[in-house]
Amino acid sequence: FLFADKEEIKKPKKQCATVLGYPISIFFIVVNEFCERFSYYGMRAVLVLYFKYFLKWDDDFATTIYHTFVALCYLTPILGAIVADSWLGKFKTIVYLSIVYALGQVVMAVSAIHDITDANRDGTPDNMGFHIALSMVGLLLIALGTGGIKPCVAAFGGDQFADDQEKQRSTFFSIFYLSINAGSLLSTIITPMLRAQECGIHSQQKCYPLAFGVPAALMVVALIVFIIGSGMYNKTAPQGNILVKVCKCIGLLNTVHSKFTGWTGQRRNMTQWLNPAHLVLQKLLIAQVKMVLKVLFLYIPLPMFWALFDQQGSRWTLQATTMDGNFGALVIQPDQMQTVNPILILILVPIMDSVIYPLISKCKLNFTPLKRMTVGMFFAALAFVAAALVQMQIDKTLPTFPSSTEGQVKFLNVVNRTLDVQAGTNEFTLEPYTANNDYLTFDQTFDLNLGPGISYPISLQDGNRSTRVIIQDGDVPRTLFVSIRYYNITTSLCSNWCFSCYVSAHFKIVNDAGVECIYSQELGFGSSYTLLILPNFTFGEYCHQGIKQVLDIEPNTFHMAWQIPQYFLMTAGEVVFSVTGLEFSYSQAPSNMKSVLQAGWLLTVAVGNIIVLIVAEAAKLPDQWAEYILFASLLVLVCIIFAIMAYFYTYTDPAKIEAEFSRNEPEDKKRKSLEMSRKDSLEQSKERRESSDSSSDEDECKQTKI
Repeated sequence: FLFADKEEIKKPKKQCATVLGYPISIFFIVVNEFCERFSYYGMRAVLVLYFKYFLKWDDDFATTIYHTFVALCYLTPILGAIVADSWLGKFKTIVYLSIVYALGQVVMAVSAIHDITDANRDGTPDNMGFHIALSMVGLLLIALGTGGIKPCVAAFGGDQFADDQEKQRSTFFSIFYLSINAGSLLSTIITPMLRAQECGIHSQQKCYPLAFGVPAALMVVALIVFIIGSGMYNKTAPQGNILVKVCKCIGLLNTVHSKFTGWTGQRRNMTQWLNPAHLVLQKLLIAQVKMVLKVLFLYIPLPMFWALFDQQGSRWTLQATTMDGNFGALVIQPDQMQTVNPILILILVPIMDSVIYPLISKCKLNFTPLKRMTVGMFFAALAFVAAALVQMQIDKTLPTFPSSTEGQVKFLNVVNRTLDVQAGTNEFTLEPYTANNDYLTFDQTFDLNLGPGISYPISLQDGNRSTRVIIQDGDVPRTLFVSIRYYNITTSLCSNWCFSCYVSAHFKIVNDAGVECIYSQELGFGSSYTLLILPNFTFGEYCHQGIKQVLDIEPNTFHMAWQIPQYFLMTAGEVVFSVTGLEFSYSQAPSNMKSVLQAGWLLTVAVGNIIVLIVAEAAKLPDQWAEYILFASLLVLVCIIFAIMAYFYTYTDPAKIEAEFSRNEPEDKKRKSLEMSRKDSLEQSKERRESSDSSSDEDECKQTKI
């Protein structure tokens, strides 16, 4: 039948050279994992800023695409596990999907080269659709690659050890986990620094190609290192995916149950309805599926934790862009704040294992794994409350931005006399070479009056746009060429806005004769300035005296260090929730179905990112702090539900249950043997009767013929 007993023939593992008792092959696997995690987390660290500043998406859409990508990365492991176990084997799956992975990283790096479609060399891509399409193809390939190899690499490393190397295998997994965190930590430090550089062929821009290109190079290195060790690996042939078998089992059991009880019968709980299948399936398999379903049932509330956790790379990074990252001589980029998480992990994991848990044990508190996970979810909710409090303080320092039907206008007086200005219903006075303090908001065309008989209608452009109205005399000033860091920003009267990632920006002003003036401007995080080149501007040592700055938007004054408490709470929740959850899943899983629960665990991460998309799109809250509170409230509600489910959960010992079935196996085989013998004897007697009846019939036929 479908799950009939089979005698499995195990091939002896190939004996490989060892170093300090460890197979040499595992060093190639550890290096491969380090490079792959550097590639993934490095690319992901700058991804949401790439969406916002390069592709020009708003915060909500950038967040949506970011979490869609992360969800895909945690859905594809199921596909990778099926391909590896049922078709290609782990080694070939890792190699082939790593090629797809590296290709995706290269495509992402190419998509970020603005010069590809910048025909007029003004620093802005002329065909943004091409860059968007290339980016989506790259992200799809990366999601398929990183997700596909995720369930294979660690298991492939475990396959390299012999049965008598349990201690070395355990140490390998610790080193393997350390390589993951090391790759994550280094990449989230380095790639934001690479992004902050300026590069380009015709014009200088934020260097996203380098920020994506280095992870792409690391992925190629990971693939090469892994292939080099090919001759040293123990490669097990695919044996069939247990996940597929479990799904078939549940489907078959459902059919059996409907035949035995009918849908109109009394409903049973999740594990009781499996019992009728004893007629057709192995008892051990049924018991194992029951254990798996009990744990998978507990997984139902878990995605809500990941919905909050993965917003560190989206909402929290965008929050950091509105904060002051100046730490004295050290300037922190918004995406570098994500490094706080892996740093705190390396600190908190040993503290929890060596101090906190033993202390709780000495207090004789029954701090079970499920209780730990509940506490971890509560910590994550507190982290979002802290993020909401930080956002409230940030909002107090930010300017008021217009709605989609409004526009903001800044008035600049560039004539050498005082002007009395009336703009709509607003009246104010502008001194020579000054601007009004704040942007004025208008929702329709208005009249600008500068005195008797001097009136101009001002129309808004598309709404939600900041516009500068420059009041000047009829004379047009001389032509000057202005650049910042080799990036041309103006050759006319008034330039467009330009962005600078530097605390101190250096402008080079050149006239037609090629004479230069270097002007330096100190910038604050999130600030906006308008620089006026006055008519009395002259080239020379004191050329800066002919330049005047007008402050448009105040610099961010709320410091990024205030994000550390929310990162601490979230990381504490991760250590208590994630590490404990993996340990709990492993301890409650049957020996041959641990991969099933691993796939289920990764699936909760994917669903969590989908929840972010649903909540963010459905809520449409005007204030970001309100969205943080909404997510925290949802997690507290889910936390209560999970605590109730955990209270009624009964812990099992899969090894003990499997041992009991193993002891009963000889009796079952003996009973089956007796049943077969009895069946054979009955069949033999039946054959003898049929033979006797046949000879009797022949005699009767002969007598009739006579």
